[in-house]
Amino acid sequence: MSSVSIEQLNAMRHYFASGATRSHAFRKQQLLALKKAIIAHEREIYAALYSDLKKSPEECWVTENGFVLSELDHTINWLSAWMEPEHKATNLLNLPSKSRVIKEPLGVVLIIGPWNYPFQLLLTPLIGAIAAGNCVVLKPSEFAPATDVVMQKIIESIFPQEYILYVSGDGATVIPAMMHHFTFDHVFYTGSTAVGKIIYKMAAERLVPVTLELGGKSPCVVTANAHIQVTANRIVVTKFSNAGQMCIAPDYVLVHVSVKEQLIIAMKKKIVQFFSEQPIHSHEFGKIINEKQFHRLIGYLKDGTVVHGGEYDVQHLFIAPTLMESISLDSSIMSDEIFGPILPIISYDTEEEALSIIQKNPNPLAFYIFSNQQKEAERWLDKVPSGAACINNASWHATNHHLPFGGRGFSGTGRYHGKYSFDTFSHEKAVLQTPTWFDPSMKYPPFKGKLKLFKKFI
Repeated sequence: MSSVSIEQLNAMRHYFASGATRSHAFRKQQLLALKKAIIAHEREIYAALYSDLKKSPEECWVTENGFVLSELDHTINWLSAWMEPEHKATNLLNLPSKSRVIKEPLGVVLIIGPWNYPFQLLLTPLIGAIAAGNCVVLKPSEFAPATDVVMQKIIESIFPQEYILYVSGDGATVIPAMMHHFTFDHVFYTGSTAVGKIIYKMAAERLVPVTLELGGKSPCVVTANAHIQVTANRIVVTKFSNAGQMCIAPDYVLVHVSVKEQLIIAMKKKIVQFFSEQPIHSHEFGKIINEKQFHRLIGYLKDGTVVHGGEYDVQHLFIAPTLMESISLDSSIMSDEIFGPILPIISYDTEEEALSIIQKNPNPLAFYIFSNQQKEAERWLDKVPSGAACINNASWHATNHHLPFGGRGFSGTGRYHGKYSFDTFSHEKAVLQTPTWFDPSMKYPPFKGKLKLFKKFI
């Protein structure tokens, strides 16, 4: 096997079987150690994320290391309560038994992270896996190499390899090698739908359950009743965060024809206000991860008319925050997940017209509706199935660890964040405990003649 041996994975299985990871005290100690290490390496994390994606320390704090620390604090505070058995009601047939659900760790799990939020999207699921009492193999993206180095330093400085194993290298080689030779108890993958299908297929060969956090084209509907200035603020700040390389960024805007021009004017002003007249030099604006993604993105510029931005510089992996209109619904930009700082703007006249466009890419990871009429907003929510949604906001739902995060259909399967992460990496075992002082004969053969009694009790 490439970069990791079957002996290492078997050592993890033995370590888990020893019961070392199961106690509350152990789990809490590991979470506290992780928190301490992240704080100690704060400046290195900033430097690495700037190197890989040109993220500012402020953006890092909100979306990367600060995000993870918030998740850690919440998990540490609530871990004891989450581990408690849940007492359940018992049906008449089983009285006087008692029923409960206990949370068991799954075993040895594999977490595969992406490159766009390389720190947060690898370590957030790790928190849930540790909290649930598992051993974990961590596979970071090789496309964010500076962050990879820092994360490896953090992980290997606090965890033994038989407990948390950090595996670098080419994912296309390393991941199949592991999954073909070792049966994980769960696989958690964040990344593209295309690769997600491959992971899902490999996991299915060994009947391994999976969580897939994928992507998709998250639509943003702006109705005639929207507050245009606030709408422009909230679309622009999230669409162009991380240079648009965010799975829950608004992928395209469907705006009512009556307010389209107002919205475009407002968004142009906000782009300049947030990122300056020269965003290539802006403290607030990042870069594209690599040349492959850069060339893919600039290919979309031919699919419509640029109304703002459109500048690019391959040497700096820079693509300006760009607004486009006159988009053909059959073009690549309207079928692919854009995953970059290019925002198509399409007008609609009727709700049916807008819905028909959304339905070309069903079950998006997120759906955003901007309207100051609650009934209108609720009607849109009801008509558009999605992993999550925001009313008069975009993307910020992911920062609330009280909400589940995940997709549906092609945008993913499963959920995490906060207690949902703990639940994802736990098995809910049903337990029925029955006393011996009561043992009615009706429960035992012969059953002939007991049908009426069974109908009454069951």
